[in-house]
Amino acid sequence: MSVSRSHQVASLFALPFTRALLALLAIALLGVLFPGGGMFDEHGGFNSSAAFYKWSTHRDMLRQTSVYGILACGMTMVIISGGIDLAVGSILGLNAVVFAILSIHWGWPAWQVIPICLLLGSACGLTSGFFVSRFAIQPFIATLAMMVFARGLAKYVSGGMKISQYVQRPESGFVEVPLPAIFRHIDSRILGGNISVVTLIFIAGLVLAGILLSHTKVGRHLYAVGGNEDAARLSGVPVGRIKAMAYALSGFCCAVAGICQAAQETQGDPEAGSSYELTAIAMVVIGGTSLMGGRGGILLTLLGALAIGYLDKILSINAMSEASRLMLTGAIIISAVLFQRSKK
Repeated sequence: MSVSRSHQVASLFALPFTRALLALLAIALLGVLFPGGGMFDEHGGFNSSAAFYKWSTHRDMLRQTSVYGILACGMTMVIISGGIDLAVGSILGLNAVVFAILSIHWGWPAWQVIPICLLLGSACGLTSGFFVSRFAIQPFIATLAMMVFARGLAKYVSGGMKISQYVQRPESGFVEVPLPAIFRHIDSRILGGNISVVTLIFIAGLVLAGILLSHTKVGRHLYAVGGNEDAARLSGVPVGRIKAMAYALSGFCCAVAGICQAAQETQGDPEAGSSYELTAIAMVVIGGTSLMGGRGGILLTLLGALAIGYLDKILSINAMSEASRLMLTGAIIISAVLFQRSKK
């Protein structure tokens, strides 16, 4: 192989997309080798009944990953702009509670409840962005404060309890109320039960975020601010507004994820979304989006989400403990970051 050809191959493997795809393929290979039942049956033949070889396993993996992936769509835009959002899990929990209260306890129709939740999530994100852009507070601190505030607000409005179908009435105590149809619609499966509606919502989020980042002025400005904020400002980019918009979009995604979470659990849990921000960040970083800002994309986030989703599913079907799964995920995150740095 010539020096030129070797250089081309090395350049190909240095691409974030290639590295993320190889990581996903390596994890998928683990599933083939450890399919949760053995590759071969007792007669030495191919064990087609092993969990990893069934479509239902992949369908369930996509469903379980979708809420995290929706959060990761918003997180991608924040990280590309040079920030970080630690509040996504708490904002998800707040919206799950509000969605359940308005839908189940108050009986409001979905066409009213969903816009309210979307506005609430966007407002929480915009508040974080306002403190980051207007007062130059570090994103870590601003979103940490929002994380604590939103979680506290979720517990306050829910009374510290899960908002379920059981409603307390003064005259009759706890009574069970019907689950609103919107919950069943969001948590249903279509196409013969082969794909979940939540997965379709995740895919729609990927498409919209991809269009915004790749084909709009806002997307170009997000990359410019994350790449070099001073240069972007001198070029006429409204840096403050772009930063605030990134966090508002992240909050919007949190609201969508919160609605989906409440529908899947058929309740609003004030503790919902705890530590979800870590998984969302892991998906973005493992995909190859730079934590320094200015580089990355939504397709990379998709690969990172699938990598995390498959890794967790493979460990689960092989009866690995949650502690082991968390430790391995942490090791993979730090490895991904180190690998990014080594390629600079």
